[in-house]
Amino acid sequence: MKIGINSPVVVQLPGAFSAWEADAGIAELGLIAEAADTLGFDFLTCSEHVIVPADVASQRGGTYWDPLATFGYLAARTSRIRLATQVLVLGYHHPLAIAKRYGTLDLVSGGRLVLGLGVGSLEEEFAVLGARFEGRGGIADDALRALRAALSTRTPSYDGPHFSFGDVVVEPHAVQPHVPFWIGGRTPRSLRRAVTLADGWVPFGLSPTELGAMLARVDLPDAFEVVLAPDTAIDPSSSPSATIDALGILAEVGATAASVRIAATSAQHYVEQLHALAELRR
Repeated sequence: MKIGINSPVVVQLPGAFSAWEADAGIAELGLIAEAADTLGFDFLTCSEHVIVPADVASQRGGTYWDPLATFGYLAARTSRIRLATQVLVLGYHHPLAIAKRYGTLDLVSGGRLVLGLGVGSLEEEFAVLGARFEGRGGIADDALRALRAALSTRTPSYDGPHFSFGDVVVEPHAVQPHVPFWIGGRTPRSLRRAVTLADGWVPFGLSPTELGAMLARVDLPDAFEVVLAPDTAIDPSSSPSATIDALGILAEVGATAASVRIAATSAQHYVEQLHALAELRR
């Protein structure tokens, strides 16, 4: 099972981030990214909210670093670890905008982009951004098809119910012939969307029993990624057995990759925890 790092600092969910992250910046994040890259971890994450309404921030948090800017910096500090948006909200962007911006990221990172993509659920954010909330599932499905058609070619064309383009040039574009798409969500529909239109599923807020039951009802394609996260932050230095057990539960459910949060008291401690986790993998 692959192990990716649910990046600290860039998303600060109430009750789920450590105190040191509140005052940390790009220097600390770069230090952690370099260590994760050197130690052979599979991916780093960065999520997206453009805005969060003030009355929602107490539940969802208000700190969300922009994935494109963040990964552009981290691409220059690393050489092999993949850069996974977890997730971009499809309704906030035209597929060609994603193709251009993130295709450029794929180019400058040497083909390390993973696009985690979601339908979105925060209606107030849609409203502020002028994005359509009603019918967003169908729009997202069409956006996924349009994005697949556009992402890895200089002269894309597509004709769908919501998006249509042709006789255009997108340069630069992604260097991977097939950039992996991972679909976020917690419903059977999100899993079906992932199986039919993408390469992986990144669920959240579901118990191992619920995840196992949902996965058992679906025939997964070959090489399909199931990216799951332990319920809590792991502590590989102080609790190695609990860390192994937490990852084992994910593997039993059907995870092909784990996206882990790591308990730490500072950026340097976080790097030490990465070394301890790498030792446990051997």
